[in-house]
Amino acid sequence: MAISKERKDQIIKEFATHEGDTGSTQVQVAVLTADINELNDHLRTHKHDYHSQRGLMKKIGHRRNLLAYLRRTDLPAYRELIQKLGLRR
Repeated sequence: MAISKERKDQIIKEFATHEGDTGSTQVQVAVLTADINELNDHLRTHKHDYHSQRGLMKKIGHRRNLLAYLRRTDLPAYRELIQKLGLRR
């Protein structure tokens, strides 16, 4: 259910702001978005998996908090990130 290490490394490489960047807000949001998408697919087939549903809600809340922080501190980076990830239609 979790994203693979290769996929996570690919996401980190794509969204990193500098060499060796694994913890910036942009990277964290991108990894959480991939996790959220995986969990959504899982829950489409396993509708009664309430434990995973709770984990999904926690990840969505964490991503929401990170996006609010990024919006407060660096608005251009926030706009670029949501554009890249396809959030906020």
